[in-house]
Amino acid sequence: MNKFVPVNEPLLNGNEKKYINECIDSGWISSEGHFVETFEKEFAKKFNRKYGIAVSNGSVALDLAMLVLGLDHGSEVIMPSFTIISCASAIIRAGLKPVLVDSDPDTWNMDVVQIEKKITSKTKAIMIVHIYGLPVDVDKILNLAQKYNLKIIEDTAEMIGQYYKDKPCGSFGDISTFSFYSNKHVTTGEGGMILTNNQNLAEKCRSFKNLCFKKERRFIHDELGFNYRLTNLQAALGLAQLENLEEHVNKKRYIGKFYMQNLKDIKYLQLPKEERSYAQNIYWVFGIILKDNYSHDADYVIKELEKLGVGCRPFFWPMHEQPVLKRMGLFKNEKYPVAENLARRGFYIPSGLAITDEQLNFVVKKVREFFNASI
Repeated sequence: MNKFVPVNEPLLNGNEKKYINECIDSGWISSEGHFVETFEKEFAKKFNRKYGIAVSNGSVALDLAMLVLGLDHGSEVIMPSFTIISCASAIIRAGLKPVLVDSDPDTWNMDVVQIEKKITSKTKAIMIVHIYGLPVDVDKILNLAQKYNLKIIEDTAEMIGQYYKDKPCGSFGDISTFSFYSNKHVTTGEGGMILTNNQNLAEKCRSFKNLCFKKERRFIHDELGFNYRLTNLQAALGLAQLENLEEHVNKKRYIGKFYMQNLKDIKYLQLPKEERSYAQNIYWVFGIILKDNYSHDADYVIKELEKLGVGCRPFFWPMHEQPVLKRMGLFKNEKYPVAENLARRGFYIPSGLAITDEQLNFVVKKVREFFNASI
């Protein structure tokens, strides 16, 4: 066995080669080709949405989602501080202002209790971002959206195949976005998807992702668009991955339960919550928080575990501490202690879909050896 277990390896054991070979044999390798449309339709169907728009990655999916909502310049959008910067970037590039809330220390998602007090006359939307394994408590946010007439953007990049109660994550709100990066439950290497039930929003997304070509005359443009297209090759890969989504979700839960069982007695570690009343953990990644009784931070542990052959990755760094956003004058003197603690004391261990039982046992052995040796 390889003496180093990477944090992620994708699983490509379905029709990936068959579909990609069809692209190559037919010559349809660019954004033209039937796999793109088929992938969009099948993905939308899987998530109970009317329209799917495939794009080149999850970040531009967020960009387009914010753009097509048409919110007035300077409007406020509430979002978690603890997330990837793509979420804040999309809001800012749309000419809007991100307003942050802290995280729930148990689920690591945005703390829904804190949202209402951040709503002002300028608030026009809430961005739901499902983090790592458990979804946001969606109903409470949907109630706020209805009460204050707010739009909902749902970032489902990390929750493909997860359910909130009896509905799939990605089926809520005005518009939902997905990422198909190589560590996602459905991967196209790079890629993304936008889902909506609103025909007008869908048509705008299709136009803007394709340079705003006019239907009547291709090279005449009424607006400036973008080339955010997904290729037929990528869509072929995605379609094959989608066919095995349930298998992938089951594998993730198998990995998560294995780690929970074998690491639960280590006194220095806070492990993920297995469930909430509205969902069972999908363990997109297996995150770990170092408790206060451990003297070092996550960066130290990551480096030491990698020396032992265990690939690790740090948690997100919160938006209110991002240098680029602070230089813009955002989030002055704002503190979000839970997000700050997650960033400094959180990390995740190997949990890619291709991980083997032998590798899982190796990771557990090395993690246990390391923390048993730590006093």
